[in-house]
Amino acid sequence: MAKPGPISAKPLSVLLGDVFSDAYAKQGFAARELVTRWAEIAGREIAAHSEPLKMQWPRPVEGQPQEPATLILRVEGPMALEIQHSSDVILERVNRFFGWSAVGRLALRQAPLSRRDRPKPSGEPDPKEVAEIAKTLSSVEDDDLRAALARLGASIKRN
Repeated sequence: MAKPGPISAKPLSVLLGDVFSDAYAKQGFAARELVTRWAEIAGREIAAHSEPLKMQWPRPVEGQPQEPATLILRVEGPMALEIQHSSDVILERVNRFFGWSAVGRLALRQAPLSRRDRPKPSGEPDPKEVAEIAKTLSSVEDDDLRAALARLGASIKRN
């Protein structure tokens, strides 16, 4: 009787690759990398407040070249105006990623982002850092103001 061969584990990405590809294709994404690598493509500041929802492709007209798609982004409410002003930069970065003018315009949907990896609020600044910064604020006469400025400076320096 033959012994069974060694058990080889396959990466989960290999097993579920087709499942995710189908889900992304239903949303108009030719490749899932636009969603999974959004921070690299759009930049950290833009990606912190937005995420791609789907791409809408216009119906092809026979004999005409394919028109570019509309990229629909979910954007946190307060940042929608800022991202709208950055739309030219976003379009340029996305099209550079694809290697051709795949996206012609952006449409924004204001809603909370679905990601769960939001940065946690930071705690109190390091007391040693606060003391060092307080030494540099000797020209501030008000003790409470000096302490508040030292805490602020230490928090800014930490981030």
